[in-house]
Amino acid sequence: MAKSPSGTASGLKLGLLADLVGYRIRLLQIAAFKDFEERTRGFGNAPRYFGLLSIIEANPGSQQSHLAEAIHLLRSSLVPILDKLEAEKLVERRSAKNDRRSKSVWLTPHGAKILERLRPLVEEHERRLTYSFSKAQKKQFLKFLEQADADLQASSTLSSAA
Repeated sequence: MAKSPSGTASGLKLGLLADLVGYRIRLLQIAAFKDFEERTRGFGNAPRYFGLLSIIEANPGSQQSHLAEAIHLLRSSLVPILDKLEAEKLVERRSAKNDRRSKSVWLTPHGAKILERLRPLVEEHERRLTYSFSKAQKKQFLKFLEQADADLQASSTLSSAA
């Protein structure tokens, strides 16, 4: 059953929520996460942390604090995630060259293989998620999401400076 523009698949009205960007993003995130998890069973924690693993792959040796910042987590929240990924031999942490108290994070060869196997599933998921979008609409949608993220970060910075 398709959702109405201001309601749910079950026919319930959303009321005020229909016009809240944050609520709509959260609903979409839940639906997207469920779809992705269903299609990527058998890969351990890798699908759940595909984004983080991809950032580590693109930025080998990044410090934990920089990775946490990149995905909007506190460093202390990232540590247990990295513990899980390290236990599955997807990443490894090493002492940073310039500060032995700081840890840098590296994708392992096993982690790289898992990411390579996940990429086609991620691409298929992305196609399902944006099935009715033109290329221009998808590009604009991504730009809007990036702008909303930047707005939220700027307002957080402004409120913490006040």
